[in-house]
Amino acid sequence: MSLKGRLDAQIIEKITSLLEGLEFGTVQITVHDSQVTQIDRLEKYRFPLQAKAKLPKPPKSRY
Repeated sequence: MSLKGRLDAQIIEKITSLLEGLEFGTVQITVHDSQVTQIDRLEKYRFPLQAKAKLPKPPKSRY
């Protein structure tokens, strides 16, 4: 059964607002009996890796 045309404007507005500004993450919409019952937003923050200083290698063991 299609939800098109039956979604409340408030639900559409909420989904749109959750998507705005989301750089990395997910918006999950839970539906029961053809009705949206829950909306979750999981946002991830990613940081660039910094180069590590090279440490001297330990001497090789003779054993």
